[in-house]
Amino acid sequence: MPGTIHLADNLPILRRLPEASVDLIYIDPPFNTGKRQERRRIQVRHDPVAGDRTGFQGRRYRTVDLGTSGWDDSFDDFLAFLHPRLVEAHRILQPHGSLFLHIDYREVHYCKVALDRIFGRDCFQNEIIWAYDYGARSRKRWPAKHDNILWYTRDPRHYTFNYDAMDRIPYMAPGLVGKEKAARGKTPTDVWWHTIVSPNGKEKTGYATQKPLAILDRIIKIHSNPGDLVLDFFAGSGTTGASAARLGRRFLLIDHNPEALAVMRRRLAPYTPEIICSTPETS
Repeated sequence: MPGTIHLADNLPILRRLPEASVDLIYIDPPFNTGKRQERRRIQVRHDPVAGDRTGFQGRRYRTVDLGTSGWDDSFDDFLAFLHPRLVEAHRILQPHGSLFLHIDYREVHYCKVALDRIFGRDCFQNEIIWAYDYGARSRKRWPAKHDNILWYTRDPRHYTFNYDAMDRIPYMAPGLVGKEKAARGKTPTDVWWHTIVSPNGKEKTGYATQKPLAILDRIIKIHSNPGDLVLDFFAGSGTTGASAARLGRRFLLIDHNPEALAVMRRRLAPYTPEIICSTPETS
């Protein structure tokens, strides 16, 4: 069985996990934006009479609203919520394991100080910037178009890093490096340029704040090995599990939101995960 999904508050589950039992942890907790995170789901159907959209060759389509999903992303004390979960993450990591904390500019500096205290400053390896260019443009300040991903290791000197598994990216000026190097491409830096999940793309699940599969693929390929256990205790749409299963890793996903479980059930059905519900599901 490749994986398990828990519908539950993550802290009690984390406290029950054995020490040094997880090879890689990626988490994308709420960013404490103070807003409700929502994703509207629509379907477009061909309707030459009542269509409200025009498509290829003038064909008319009607938009069908399938509803919204989401949650309130606001905490009175975000670190008080997150800190005990990070302590447990440190405890359950294997000696060669890594933690990736995906956050944004509002809380990243507080989270880094907390992680320095829990893991030790020498266990900090990188702050990865995921940069994208999508959405509205502010007229009052520089528009925020990046997220921050903090990488910490359990041991500052011995950790999984599969350099040869790293994907390559194109050179910006291939004519300056020669045909061989241009064909091979270059390794990424700590700035990762990748678009968000397209609202109209095949990858979309309809879940608010879904992260691109390619971001998780890069992390999981490089920082774990086949058969390893990958944990995401803010699992959301299940991207971590989808990536882990495709790459031959086991996954453990935890989320308290029944809407997240519904998305993960559909998305991960081909991998037949075990589903454990400690929180009542809603219809």
